[in-house]
Order: sequence, then C-alpha cells, then structure tokens
Amino acid sequence: MNSAQQPALPFLIAGGGIGGLASALALSQAGFSVRLFERTQELKEIGAGIQIGPNAFHVFERLGITDAIMAKVSMPNHLVMMDGISGEQVVAIPLDGRFVERFHYPYALIYRADLHHILLEKCRESSRIEINTNVKVERFTDHGDSVVLHTSQGDVPGRALIGADGLWSPTRAQLVGDGKPRVSGHIAYRAVLPIEEVPEHLRSNTMTLWAGAKNHLVHYPLRGGELFNLVAVFHSDRYVEGWDAEADTEELHLRFRDAVPEVKTLLAKIDTWRMWVLCDRDPIKDWSKGRVTLLGDAAHPMLQYMAQGACMAMEDAVVLAEEAAATPDDLPAAFVRYQERRYLRTGKVQMSARLYGEFYHASGVNRELRNQFVQSRSVEQTLDGMAWLYDSSAIRPVHTINTSATA
Repeated sequence: MNSAQQPALPFLIAGGGIGGLASALALSQAGFSVRLFERTQELKEIGAGIQIGPNAFHVFERLGITDAIMAKVSMPNHLVMMDGISGEQVVAIPLDGRFVERFHYPYALIYRADLHHILLEKCRESSRIEINTNVKVERFTDHGDSVVLHTSQGDVPGRALIGADGLWSPTRAQLVGDGKPRVSGHIAYRAVLPIEEVPEHLRSNTMTLWAGAKNHLVHYPLRGGELFNLVAVFHSDRYVEGWDAEADTEELHLRFRDAVPEVKTLLAKIDTWRMWVLCDRDPIKDWSKGRVTLLGDAAHPMLQYMAQGACMAMEDAVVLAEEAAATPDDLPAAFVRYQERRYLRTGKVQMSARLYGEFYHASGVNRELRNQFVQSRSVEQTLDGMAWLYDSSAIRPVHTINTSATA
C-alpha cells in the first residue's frame, strides 16, 4: 500500500508515562503518526530508581536510545540478597562477564526520571509525534473504521487508541470493565539520598535486598553513584490510592523493629518518604477490542518484586508497533496478534511477582528453607533460571517492517 492510500488519522495514545512514550516512539519509527495525551500539566515521571534487566536493553536497541541510556545508568557488580534478621548473606549473583555473555546485555540501574526524559526527548525529535498535556481522557468511541477519544479538551479522531494510562486506566475500565485493581496488602516507601549522606560502610556498587519477616529493604546507587536509592516494603492494611502519598515514618520503623542494625541505620537517614500501596490484577488474555488496545500497567499491572513493570511496558511497545506495521489496514487483527504474543509472558511476570513477594518476606521455617534453597544453587543454575525473562525471544521480530508503507 502506498502512502496516498493510507488513512490520514494518527494513532492516539492515552498516557505519557514510560509505556506511552515508548509506544509513541516505536509507532513513529514504524512510520505511523501519533498523538499522545497526558492528563498532567507537565510531562514528568514521579518516582525513584528502577532496575533494567537485559530484556530492556533489547528494547533500547530497537528504539535507538542505548547510548543515551548508558550515559545515565549505574552498573552494579552484584545482585545481593541479605537476610534482614540474621544479617547473613544469602546470595550474591555476579553481573560480570558470565552474566553479559549469557544474556548479551548488562543489568543496570537508572533514575526513573532519567529514563522518562530520554524517551520524551526522543519523541520530541520526531515530526510524527504530537504531545498534548493537561488533557484528561474520559472515554472513547470505536466506529469500526476509526476511533474518537473524548477528552476534557474535546473529541479527537484517530485510526486506533492505545490505553497506556496505568493501573487505574479509564480505557481499561471501558474496554474490560473488571473493576478496581487488587490491593496486595503491601506498602512501599521510597526515597533518594545524596551518596554523601550514606555511611561509608553501607555504600556498595550492588543492588542489595535485605529480606525480613513481612518486609524488605532494597538499596542501590543511581547516576553513577551520585545518588542512593532506598525502597522499603512491608505488609500493612493501610490504603491510600495513588503512588505519591506522604509516608508515615512511625509505621515504617515499627514494621522494621526486628531488622538488623544496617537496615535500621539506612532507614533512620530519611526524614521524609513517599509511599504507594502495591496493587496488581489477575492476568487476562484479552485486552484488545476492535481498534482499541491496552499497554503496560493498563493491560497487566504487576507488583514490583520482579523489577519488570517498565520493562514489560517497553516490550509491549515494540511488539505492538511491529504488529501494527505488518497489517496497517487491519489494526484489529494486529492488536489480537500483539496480545497473543504478550499475554502469557506478562501473565507469568504478574504471577511470579506475587510469589517473589512471599519469598522475600518469608519468616520462621519458610525463611530458613528459602535461604537453604538459594544458597544451594550454582551461579550457572541461577542464570539459567533467569533465561525465560532476560533472553530476547519474547520481542524478536516476526515480521519485516517496511516503514515507508505505514505513514
């Protein structure tokens, strides 16, 4: 099909987070025009650090942002798990040559705002992408040959709609209608410190997790060691919607009262924390209908224990763009193929994340059995266990994309 025969309408994307921007970029690189809508006044990412495994680097290569990412990441030497009650080291997984040789890319740590900014700037460079802020997405209408997005600023026509609007997605509410997310009963507190404020004996170029009874603390360096990221998670019945509420430090210290001194020392360094209640959903197979589909947390929200939320959203983006480019005249079919390629992988991450939460927070005999099991495994066995997640097969291209045919 030549460009004169192509519909003039753009793809519409609801949500300007990491998934929405990655989707806009991937679609534009496949030759599509895109209009993205974000409800906030300013496009920015709230949060602290995130971990990016080798599977994310496969996406970065596809999007052409690897060099920009490498300029902002920290490269830890090990993934370390410590027992937060006894203080013993449970495991230290080396991230050296064996890891990179096995998965072809490194394991890295990045400030969430830096990743978001890189994607945003790359989108702004594209003449095919229009970004609209301060626009609230209300609902959509699928007319069969086009869609209309109804927003606080009026109606917007498009060739298709991608709901990348997060855990509380209004697009999902209309498309799937499965109610509110599942509240896990776990709360996460997050904070970032200048490295100078961290005691020297607790500084390390590692991604370290202290596993306690019904709690854990994660810490690692950011921006080449300039910053120190802390995330404390514990079981709680407290519930606050959203993920940027002010935290209760009294409850934090109460929940970690039995932790080792190293953990208590780090927690005491923070006066003000931000918190969010951890939520997810059960996996579903169908998140597309007609010319509307979902992406990232709107499609498959997951607990953070696998450190894969942003990675899965970016994987979604490149797979979705590839399928759309394969059959630009039949986007409903493309969306079905997209979800067929994604739902088992993302569902496995969703369910694995729940299990990891129980694994990290084990107590009593379960804790001892956990430590014994992890300590008995060789490095090779551990890396083999990661292969399903970090290998590139999940997003390996299955079509040849002719970008000149999809504008």
